[in-house]
Amino acid sequence: MKNSAKILSAIIYNIGILIITVSCEHPEFQLQDGDLLFQVSKAGEMSQAITSATGNPDSLSFTHVAIVSHESDGIYALEAVPERGVTMTPLPEFLNNAAKIEGRPAVIVARLQTRRAKETARSAVLKAKSFLGQPYDYSFRPDNGKIYCSELVWESFRDPLSGMPLFSTRPMNFRAADGTMPRFWEEHFATLGEPIPEGVQGTNPNDLLREKNLKVIYRYYR
Repeated sequence: MKNSAKILSAIIYNIGILIITVSCEHPEFQLQDGDLLFQVSKAGEMSQAITSATGNPDSLSFTHVAIVSHESDGIYALEAVPERGVTMTPLPEFLNNAAKIEGRPAVIVARLQTRRAKETARSAVLKAKSFLGQPYDYSFRPDNGKIYCSELVWESFRDPLSGMPLFSTRPMNFRAADGTMPRFWEEHFATLGEPIPEGVQGTNPNDLLREKNLKVIYRYYR
């Protein structure tokens, strides 16, 4: 009986060491406030048109971006989406809304890499919340009282000392890789009664992801 007890104790001890070793080698990923969620949206005319204009054919093309916020009842994605405008979406719902890669969400997480990253990220969450309820910007134009997904990120992340935006804007491109204008955009802006804002300063998720002060730290599909 004593020998059996010793053997059992040794087995339990070794299993415990194994669990600790595995957990140290593969710590569970934890989202932080202000992390950015880059999403490949499910197939749709707008997401396909965005992909054609801003995507890289050799890698995933991200059509949407949101900001992580921890609340008392769970983790949310602060995002600007058609029909609902700026809203807070529970993380499981946000992940479910993404396209799937072998059954897993096509979503990556990028984190700010600056000297005051945590302070800036917390401030960005508060700033993003100030836009809650603002309508979605189907025109993709600046300073019009409406806002689109990457514009929400651009407006929210600012230098804590100067107040200037941390991320860049670039002349917007709506053309496909071959230089043609997709019919979707022609019809979209014709319905709005507006010219296509080709060349107007703006943002998009793929350009945002290339910012030097952002680092990809997690992929949900791996």
